[in-house]
Amino acid sequence: MTSTRITTLLLLALTALPSWAMIVEKQKHVIPSFTLFNGAELKNVQIGWEAYGELNEDKSNAILINHYFTGSSHAAGKYAESDPAPGYWDAIIGPGKAIDTNRFFVISVDTLANINAYSSNVHTTGPASVNPTTQTPYGLDFPVVTIRDFVNTQRAVLQSLGIKKLHAVIGASMGSMQAIEWASTYPDEVERIVSVIGTGYMDAWSTVELEQWAIPIRLDKQWNQGNYTRETAPLDGLTAALMQVTQIALAPAFINQIGESLDYQPLESGPLHDIRQKHSIVNWLHDRARQRASLMDANHLLYLVRACQLFITGHSDSLEKGLSNITAPVLLLPAEQDLLLMPYMSELLADELAKRNHPVSLHTIEGDQGHLEGVTGIGKMAKTLSTFLNTDVSPENPK
Repeated sequence: MTSTRITTLLLLALTALPSWAMIVEKQKHVIPSFTLFNGAELKNVQIGWEAYGELNEDKSNAILINHYFTGSSHAAGKYAESDPAPGYWDAIIGPGKAIDTNRFFVISVDTLANINAYSSNVHTTGPASVNPTTQTPYGLDFPVVTIRDFVNTQRAVLQSLGIKKLHAVIGASMGSMQAIEWASTYPDEVERIVSVIGTGYMDAWSTVELEQWAIPIRLDKQWNQGNYTRETAPLDGLTAALMQVTQIALAPAFINQIGESLDYQPLESGPLHDIRQKHSIVNWLHDRARQRASLMDANHLLYLVRACQLFITGHSDSLEKGLSNITAPVLLLPAEQDLLLMPYMSELLADELAKRNHPVSLHTIEGDQGHLEGVTGIGKMAKTLSTFLNTDVSPENPK
């Protein structure tokens, strides 16, 4: 579909529906041959993307949104009016919102090895994809991918649309890593960076935490060293992994509120009289994770864990070296109760940039949803975002 056709459909949707109900369509881009950061090569790489708003004549109004670990490129709007909920950042993306689609062309791209491998609205090459050489799923023969590779596939999509420079790159969590990597790797192509609940590199504590997500999958007998079908997938291991992902992404106050709504008690009858029974709050977390696991792939989770573990800005031997390449102003938005990418990680990034007299600002997202506050609570930062996106950063006015 041409960009003109996309624009027409979007404009029709915007005039026919309220702002919260932008109707969007998932697009596909194919890269015939793609060389990864580690030197491996992938053939016929398929990447999904979607966009909101209209690309202007000189293609200077594009904003790239990078998604988080368990997310996809569905950042805003709906695929159909009947969808139960819009994209995850619909609160700030749309006509008249902080990321105003009346002014900006907003685009988001699925990562390689996207965890939502079995969703009909995710198009991405990963371990569950068929290897064109063997005509069987890659499994663990899929090469290790990095945050740099996610950036480069996004860049390929943008180049196919004729976009040479981005007004801003904005991402949450794993998406924040991509945003910072964009600014370091392609400084002449990025005018502004927004890192939400993010970090400039994966420190030792966070690398170990991420490994806890991988262990349950590897211990599931159904995993079989990555050789399984969708029908024989290690769903128990994946569910356990997602339980850990969900808990660390939330904060104690939020989990305790859920417990109150379930009438959770330490001395619940089931767990007291039968070791096989679980507490109500544990069942709640398990059921939530199991439902999500149905459209996800265990091997994909392992590859995303590794991509995050390998991250350091610039993919060089030091954070300082990676940050030294950045020329774009940076806005950092950590969450005050984040237990995953804790606020100190954004503060360290701010300090390192400030040492270079680099334009950087940090604003904390308040709330009791922990890491998830960067997704569900992003509306609190609407004014801050809007101001940052509309501030002149031309050479004459760099801040």
